[in-house]
Amino acid sequence: MLKWILLSLLSLQSFALEISIDSAKDNFIKYSTLHLNDEDPFTCQEIKNEFDVVTKVVCAFSKKPSKNIKSLQNDFFRINSFQKKDTFFIVIKPFYKLKLIADIFDLTVDNTLFNADVSLSRRWSIVGFKNKMPLLKQEHKPEIAINFPFYLDKDKMPYVGSLDIKGNPVHIKSVDDVSEYLRIKKYYKKKNYESALELINDVLAQYPNTLFRAELIFYKIKVYDKIKDYENVIANAKEFLREYSGDENIPEVLSLLAKAYAKVGQSSDADYFFDRLFSEHSNSIFAQWGYIYKGEMLEASGGVAKAVDYYKKALYETKSIEVAASAAFHLARINISVSPKAASKYIMKIVQAKAGYFMQEEKASIDMMHQFADEGYFDAAAAIAQSLLNEINPTYDEYEGLLKDVALWLAKTKDKKTALQAINKYLTEFPDGDYIDLIQEAKDRLFFDTSDLNATAKLMEFNKLIQEYANDSIGQKALYEKAKLLLKEKKYNEVLSMKDQLESLDEEIFNDVDSIINQAAIGAMQNSLQENKCNEVLEISNEYNITLSSKWDDSLFACATKGGDFTLAKKIASKNLKSKNLAERKKWLYRYITVDFDTGNYSEVIEASKDLITLISDDKNSPYQEVYRYLFDTYQRLEKQNKLMEAMNKIEEIFGVSYKDIDRYVAMVTLGESLHDDTMVIKYGTKVMRLEKNSTTHAQSPYIEFALYQAYMDKNELNKAYEVIHSLDAIKLSKSDRARAKYLQGRVLSKLWRDSEAKVAYEEAIKADEKSAWAKLAKSALEL
Repeated sequence: MLKWILLSLLSLQSFALEISIDSAKDNFIKYSTLHLNDEDPFTCQEIKNEFDVVTKVVCAFSKKPSKNIKSLQNDFFRINSFQKKDTFFIVIKPFYKLKLIADIFDLTVDNTLFNADVSLSRRWSIVGFKNKMPLLKQEHKPEIAINFPFYLDKDKMPYVGSLDIKGNPVHIKSVDDVSEYLRIKKYYKKKNYESALELINDVLAQYPNTLFRAELIFYKIKVYDKIKDYENVIANAKEFLREYSGDENIPEVLSLLAKAYAKVGQSSDADYFFDRLFSEHSNSIFAQWGYIYKGEMLEASGGVAKAVDYYKKALYETKSIEVAASAAFHLARINISVSPKAASKYIMKIVQAKAGYFMQEEKASIDMMHQFADEGYFDAAAAIAQSLLNEINPTYDEYEGLLKDVALWLAKTKDKKTALQAINKYLTEFPDGDYIDLIQEAKDRLFFDTSDLNATAKLMEFNKLIQEYANDSIGQKALYEKAKLLLKEKKYNEVLSMKDQLESLDEEIFNDVDSIINQAAIGAMQNSLQENKCNEVLEISNEYNITLSSKWDDSLFACATKGGDFTLAKKIASKNLKSKNLAERKKWLYRYITVDFDTGNYSEVIEASKDLITLISDDKNSPYQEVYRYLFDTYQRLEKQNKLMEAMNKIEEIFGVSYKDIDRYVAMVTLGESLHDDTMVIKYGTKVMRLEKNSTTHAQSPYIEFALYQAYMDKNELNKAYEVIHSLDAIKLSKSDRARAKYLQGRVLSKLWRDSEAKVAYEEAIKADEKSAWAKLAKSALEL
């Protein structure tokens, strides 16, 4: 059974020639057909290569077309045309395979048909396919076969012509709606929304059944959104969703419809379509736009915190620069009044990725720009002003003011070089400008001169020279000499603060800049170690990759472990493992184990622990005996049950029964339960109870008591089981645990034939938590 779906239709007419292209599927395999129709017969011929494969089809017409026919192409063939003398040619070249068929029979008129080889016909069909010819079965017929005609008088086939995507007949008399549709798209792209809307309405009135109706309504929705006519967005979007629910533009329509409802204050309707957009099209870029639209709705209703969440969701999930820029802009606008620093970071992201976005939000950008300046964040203010400036030319009224803002704000930042460029640009372009006095004053502040001989005065001199000759080799030399003087004066952090500037110097002239920075980093790191400023130590270590002498290893390791830089800590420990000093080797091996344990490198913990145990086995007072505990904990995490008993015995041998190991005893109880080893449960459970009794803490209760009780019950040691469960009477428990404890107490009392006491225990279990499973068991026990 043939199953096909018509995918697309393209029709072109020129003089009496009609060209139409259909795309369809046969059993889910795509193919395409090309139909050529003319009022006069014309010829088409297959051109084959030496392997009998059709390489092209050439059709010749006696008339010259009245309009130029452009080249056409789809997935199966390319169509070109040319004129040679008085003959017009159309050439069809395949991407895969072609079959040429002469349509000499019209099944709506002819009652007979037969297989005929003709050279002229008014209609020719070409089928493009990949491997197997669709729909028609090709059979080889012997040359001596008789070609009988086939009569259709009584069994005439129905004919409807081309179908649209819904299976309805398509009648195309002209392609004016195609050209108008393309004009609409151009109007929209050029932001000529009024013309686009007027043309859309004209096309829909003139061609109510146009194939482009869905696209036209779609553009109508987009135009209304751009001109902020949200009532019409809603009306047309609802029609689009109703009529074209399978259209590829549904995600964008949902986003604009939700936005429109939000703008007109119908938040519940907006939320409905936002939910549809987020659930049905979560991976679409329009879902990310939807996050921004919903954020705007929440922000307008006072839900700023939730709005921020949606803006951040859009920012961090999208791959679209446009969406990211919009989200960052919204976040900057919200943050500027509470955290200008955070807002400036978002602004700089926009500057780096899509500086032209500020022009799209010109008024809001200008307001934000001045707000940054008022808050003292001149970098961000100047960045916005420069971005706006880049989008206009000197003929704009705003140009001079923006150039002035860039120059004055940059002059208040550390970027003196760029400030000087902006100042000079203003002076060149507006020598008699409205702001000439302000600009000249700003330039004067960049230039000053004085002299002295001591270090302080020299630094001042260098700073002035750096500012005065920012674009000159003198300024570079001053920067270099300033760094050397600061290094000599042991002002290491000040040298490091110049790192970026120093690295920008000409390497051929200033070839020891890296050495200056490295020496400053070493000095700063040593000072921070002496002052126990571990955060600064780690920052310097990570940024400059400094290697200090071994005498600093202890302090550096302490800072690394304190700051959680285990990579550095392990690096320091590793380099000392082969120390010739045995005491040093033990110390660093133990530290190496602690780092590996903290970072989860348990296989290395085991190997290193075995080595350390070998080294300290004869030293009963070794400060590194804690390694046995690390080894036990490692075995526990690796679930090496067979090793836990041995490790636990060693811990008891060295440390005795210590409260420090109570969690390890609990682990042994758990192990005993999993192995159904009641003896193990009793052995370690009693130790846990004794430790808790001595410390008057009950962190492990009632788990230990329940486990120990069950072990005694399994061994039929009923009196001991009762003592354990009875001990819980003095401990504060949750309702459920109290119900359980009382039920278990009643159970063991019953087995001891102490029925009256058992009854009391059961009743107390019910009273403790009547709805618990233990209360139900107690009720059942009472009923027996």
